[in-house]
Amino acid sequence: MGISRDSRHKKRVSGGRMPIHKKKRKFEMGRQPAMTKLGKKKISVVRGRGGNLKYRAIKLDFGNYTWQSESVSFKTKIYDTVYNATNNELTRTKTLVKNAIVQIDSTPFRNWYLQHYGIDLSGKEDTTKRSGHVKAKLKAKQANRTIDEKVANMIAKGKVLAAISSRPGQSGRADG
Repeated sequence: MGISRDSRHKKRVSGGRMPIHKKKRKFEMGRQPAMTKLGKKKISVVRGRGGNLKYRAIKLDFGNYTWQSESVSFKTKIYDTVYNATNNELTRTKTLVKNAIVQIDSTPFRNWYLQHYGIDLSGKEDTTKRSGHVKAKLKAKQANRTIDEKVANMIAKGKVLAAISSRPGQSGRADG
């Protein structure tokens, strides 16, 4: 039978039947959902209309995530799917889709914060030797720095919640 994106099979607004006057067309074709899972990276390439390529992510374990308020992005490991507004089943099966809330590794963000502001969010004391010039630069950066307490706690624990903003079944990436 096949998956079709046509509207000829639907009824009229009044509820009456529509006569079928043409066959299915290739441009109305649909495909099975990718249902991207958490695991070692596995991507299949699908040819689309006009010879364009789509990259179906079958499994993914890494993504490029942005800390919006600090304007930095890092490639980081995805640990788990925590919440999905679309369907609880997608959370249980660890399916990666757009807008799914995932738990990611906070190490790259913690290391950047330490290097940029000179403050270790994990609570450990920083004993790095620094010159007077570097200390002055860090002090100037710290003057107008703000971080949400909940974000700081998540980074300290090692795992941060993030939303996937890309479409893994179309682009083959789970970025957020």
